[in-house]
Amino acid sequence: MNSKSETDEASRGSEASSSNNNPAPSNSKEQSEAGLCADTSSNSSDIMKRAAARQLIERYFYQLLDGCGNPNCDNQYCASSGEARNLTPNEAAAEAIKLFYKEARLCDTLPNKVPRTEASTCDTSASAPCSTSNTKDKNNRDKKGDASCSSSPNDNKTDKPETSHNISREEYKNLSHNNGAPLTEDRIYELCDECLQTKKPQALIRALGEAFTQPAILSRCFQKKVSKCDVSEGKKKLDKELKAMCSSSDPDKDVDCVTGPGLDVASCQRAFQYLAKVPSEYYSSALVTALKTLAENMEIDLRITKKMSLEDVVNCFVIAFEVPDLRCSDYLEIALPALCHAAEHLPVKAQAKLARIWSQHCKDSLRHILETLQQLITLRVICTNYSRNYQVQDDETVTMATKLMKIVYFANMLAGVMEANTLREEPVVIASQLDPLGDALDHLYPLSSIKNSKQAQQDDPLAIELDVNVLDSRKPYLPFEEFYNEPLSDNIEMDIDLANCKTEIGNGRKFSFLKYPFILTAATKSLGLYYENRIRMYSERRVSLLHAVVGAAPPMPFLRLKVRRSHIIDDALVELEMIAMERALDLKKQLVVEFEGEQGVDEGGVSKEFFQLVVEQIFNPDYGMFTHRQDSHTVWFNPTSFETEAQFTLIGIVLGLAIYNNIILAVNFPMVVYRKLMGKKGSFEDLADWNSTLYNGLKDMLDYTGSDLEEVYYQTFRICYTDVFGNNIFHDLKENGDNIFVTQDNKQEFVDLYSDFLLNKSVETQFRAFRRGFVMVTDESQLGSLFRPEEVETLVCGSKNFDFNELEKSTEYDGGYTAESQIIKDFWSIVHSLTLEDKRKLLQFTTGSDRVPVGGLSHLKLVIARNGPDSDRLPTAHTCFNVLLLPEYSSRLKLQDRLMKAISYSKGFGML
Repeated sequence: MNSKSETDEASRGSEASSSNNNPAPSNSKEQSEAGLCADTSSNSSDIMKRAAARQLIERYFYQLLDGCGNPNCDNQYCASSGEARNLTPNEAAAEAIKLFYKEARLCDTLPNKVPRTEASTCDTSASAPCSTSNTKDKNNRDKKGDASCSSSPNDNKTDKPETSHNISREEYKNLSHNNGAPLTEDRIYELCDECLQTKKPQALIRALGEAFTQPAILSRCFQKKVSKCDVSEGKKKLDKELKAMCSSSDPDKDVDCVTGPGLDVASCQRAFQYLAKVPSEYYSSALVTALKTLAENMEIDLRITKKMSLEDVVNCFVIAFEVPDLRCSDYLEIALPALCHAAEHLPVKAQAKLARIWSQHCKDSLRHILETLQQLITLRVICTNYSRNYQVQDDETVTMATKLMKIVYFANMLAGVMEANTLREEPVVIASQLDPLGDALDHLYPLSSIKNSKQAQQDDPLAIELDVNVLDSRKPYLPFEEFYNEPLSDNIEMDIDLANCKTEIGNGRKFSFLKYPFILTAATKSLGLYYENRIRMYSERRVSLLHAVVGAAPPMPFLRLKVRRSHIIDDALVELEMIAMERALDLKKQLVVEFEGEQGVDEGGVSKEFFQLVVEQIFNPDYGMFTHRQDSHTVWFNPTSFETEAQFTLIGIVLGLAIYNNIILAVNFPMVVYRKLMGKKGSFEDLADWNSTLYNGLKDMLDYTGSDLEEVYYQTFRICYTDVFGNNIFHDLKENGDNIFVTQDNKQEFVDLYSDFLLNKSVETQFRAFRRGFVMVTDESQLGSLFRPEEVETLVCGSKNFDFNELEKSTEYDGGYTAESQIIKDFWSIVHSLTLEDKRKLLQFTTGSDRVPVGGLSHLKLVIARNGPDSDRLPTAHTCFNVLLLPEYSSRLKLQDRLMKAISYSKGFGML
């Protein structure tokens, strides 16, 4: 019987009820139900039509949900056939209305009376409806939702909703394979047990193959089980949808499917953990092939057909990446790249949904997913010979895996400890200066200039969708360092990557790893920042020459500072203040420092010493701009400083110039300073490295649960701190704070206000000026988008790892020396025996800075050159080029004596 004939019978008003074994619609209750969408003035014919339509839709509903009970059913719209999707009650209600409009096929049996899993208990044939025991059972079928056969021994069996989740094991054993039904946890258990017992994996392979090759089936696997209340909710939804259908002016209007309970991730994980007990060689090859087919099908759907819902697509990716380790190379070489290619086409909303699911339900899987992607990238990078014509940026396997890793990166932040995104520093606005000649030059040479990069860096669309910022990640689930890929970082030609980042190609952009900075080491990113700053310097140099050609200004290709050692602070700050006032763009030029009365030419080494001397004096407590914290050995802004805001602005300029000119400083700021420079205000957790004693005391207060907190701590909302002269200064955190005691109810508020005052409000004037000077130099760079606060600290202060074995391995030799020369062996023997302080002096002597560069001493290219035969001369150095000139001393003792004198008493520059 089909729906069309049923509707024709209903229109005659006589056969609808008999065909469904229900009372005639003249019954008052049925009239009430049939009149859901009928007007009081509707005629009896319309009422009868709607009653018949409701009965048909209800039959479709039960047919989709429970099936007809016929194990040989071939109706694609019946759950018993195995071809229909595993629907939830809500989804079945919406789908039933669609089938009614399509006049889809109805099975001969009454599905809402005979649950499909109990068909085997009937005496009659499977193709015929089962007879009920008596009239009373017939009248109560709708209430119970099931019926038993007259000869069934399970008449008193407890009612239970029958879905694909609880199909009996006996039925499964009779099936040769899964018949296209979605996988469940129990089904995986059964297949694994059968495989382990019989040593025959065919059934397991078929079931996995059917599910993993078809996204429509895989997306419905491991669904949350449906309870009785869900069925009743589905019927209510059916009535609601029917009302909407009848009241709609367009009867052909499509009805959107209702979202069901969704994927049961925990069940999926348990099933795959059990699957891991089966030797992977049984199914790994077949599963790899299935995953590749799955990825191709999903890519086609995402790019072209777009038939699947975003939820189904995301479910497929979640399940696919829960697959246990297959321990075969084919997964890395075939299946995983295909999944990465498919994931590239995920819309931003789907990426965000996938990140949220991974962060909430798959925390334990994040490390496995990350390690798998890292293995793919590393394997590909190591096994591929890249050239200038075929860069790693052109390798789609690497780039697609990197894009997928971005989703893991955001999921990792969401899975960790996140702070409120409201604690933001006010943005610093730098007035743009008119430079018509520079703009004209940029127009003539657009590819060689990056002035347009001053436009604000666009936020990542996924970060916007998730409302996530790396500054708000207090503690990620996995350390950020685990996202670094060193083989990849070492193989990137950063000049090309920067060009890809800045240059538009066609309608899109070429791939640039600078857009995915989480995968790059700090050393590689610092090289990208160095290239960007150098290009900017050359751009300013060209602008200066153009000014000179047209007579607009004398040629000033460099930012030249001439200072006296005895008055270095006064001279430097006065000159920088003049430049900042007259033309701040000159700060973007290459810095050249000249010490008055000395012959040194600045190729980098003179600037290093200039910054070191400036930092030593500025951060001296006697200068009064900063205070030293003895417990943490850090410096902090003096809230009671007598210096003007302009002085702090100039200090910010000095720090910005150091980064801009790739110079490492001996600055000991707490981490909260770098977080504030990046735009994040200080909070309670930042007190840990600012003042650990205070932090521990406040944390004890927060952890204290006794009702006598007020008596134990006797603390009010008035706090006291001391200035540099030792005077006590009182401050009320709230109005009339001295009369408000800290209690269990307001202790969190006290801690937040106390932290905010110490880290933000008390030094607001000083830090705002300091940050303004810093931004004046760095506003056009990608500093904020490339580096996290911890990496900015490394960029400013260098690495803290003094591994001189790495320096020995990376050192080059010239002038006749080799690594096997006896004097070289003696030199390194002496160096390794030095104290840390003497090692710092050696670095200062040879490179102009006692700091370790970003990435460690292996990134410091030291050159030791022979400087003549044995003599009494001391070693000398070209600090601009990291070259140590070492005479070939006759003995180890003489070498040690001359070297220690050179590094201990060296100061000043001369011409050799």
